[in-house]
Amino acid sequence: MERGTDRVMATPAVRLDVRGITKRFGGVVALSDISLDARSGEVHAICGENGAGKSTLMKILSGAINADEGEIILNGKPVSFAGPRDAEDAGISIIYQELNLVPDLSAAANIFLGREIVRAGVFLDDRAMEKQAAEFFERLGAPFSARTKVRDLRIGDQQMVEIAKALSLDADVLIMDEPTSALAEGEVQRLYRVVDSLKAQGVTVLYISHKMDEVFRLADRITVFRDGK
Repeated sequence: MERGTDRVMATPAVRLDVRGITKRFGGVVALSDISLDARSGEVHAICGENGAGKSTLMKILSGAINADEGEIILNGKPVSFAGPRDAEDAGISIIYQELNLVPDLSAAANIFLGREIVRAGVFLDDRAMEKQAAEFFERLGAPFSARTKVRDLRIGDQQMVEIAKALSLDADVLIMDEPTSALAEGEVQRLYRVVDSLKAQGVTVLYISHKMDEVFRLADRITVFRDGK
């Protein structure tokens, strides 16, 4: 309850709960008994030096690798992933520092790659995909056509395609790995606005960065990794 008033301030629900995650590669312990949680509509920054274990945890959360010990609770239920598609289906999407797009396809085609909308069970419905993609781009304030080929987009705009892809998957949790590393200043400011918007929509953002100014600008909470702990 807020002091001095009768108004009850509701704490956002825990969306993601990581409990006792341990990961070994041979004799090297990459993660040792890691526990943290992230709430609905929260930007939770994950910080630490290279090799501290940040990326290993994100790969586990996104289904790229499996933990040796521990559990992941998503929206109150234990989950396990056989691969990235399982994680996406459960509501966890990741945007890697190296963007995973097909340059010769349009922005819309990249969003729906592997999940294409079809007519009569056979024919690609390009118009429907472009219409939905355009709605995502409008939501993100992205100033380009859904028909534009990815190779013709700036890095910041390509990143918007990746974020739109996550929106198309109804992601509850969006992991961003060093998202400003290759952006110009104007693109950084736009990304900040997009993150603020995602937060307002209730999306949980796990934000990996070593840039303290943007961490303090965006994050509600910060978890620091050191030597896998």
